[in-house]
Amino acid sequence: MLIHLLKKEFLVELRSKEISASMLTFGLAVILIFSFSINVSPAVFQKFAPGLYWIMVLFIADLGLHRMFSHEKEFDTFSMIISAPFDRGLIFLSKWLAGTAFLVIAELLITAPFFLFLQLDIPVQWGRLIGIIILGNAGIMAIGSIVSGLAMRAKMSEVLLPILLFPLVSPNIIACVKATTAIFDNQLFATWQTWFQLMVTFTVVFGLAGYLFFDHITEE
Repeated sequence: MLIHLLKKEFLVELRSKEISASMLTFGLAVILIFSFSINVSPAVFQKFAPGLYWIMVLFIADLGLHRMFSHEKEFDTFSMIISAPFDRGLIFLSKWLAGTAFLVIAELLITAPFFLFLQLDIPVQWGRLIGIIILGNAGIMAIGSIVSGLAMRAKMSEVLLPILLFPLVSPNIIACVKATTAIFDNQLFATWQTWFQLMVTFTVVFGLAGYLFFDHITEE
């Protein structure tokens, strides 16, 4: 059943392109604003780049999360989905995995312009950087899928979603920035493994919480 739900998410996005297009457009706009409005040397940019990158990721994730339940809300199909005879936690897993995939795809398209326009050097530990980005995305989307499900039926869901999301996801964002900064500085893994462990814990805890409690979250 999870495979069918994932197919539904990808087919809907393939036809509408609402999530990926909004993420990509906003990400590129933020990069251009950063590059043209902040006139500092590349060495200074190198110090601030991890924080700027994850702030950008957080905002494009918020855009994507807002659209994740939009079709179910607009066409009133969510009630039919949750009335189907299968575990409602699978709905959370499909939203989580699909949202993470959409965010990774958007980052694949905006990471190169981010390094190019900000004149950044590619880190030596680029493989670890990719792993941290994927893990950070999974953590953001884990809590984001829970919050998006909670805010979906609210009258002001556009306002409620970031109000709930940003404080809850801040520990993961801080850990992502710290780990990314260490990779940019080519530090040993032992010096930043605590931040990596925090990211893993955050992702696992909220992933399990979403799967176990999504049944209650979807109740009226």
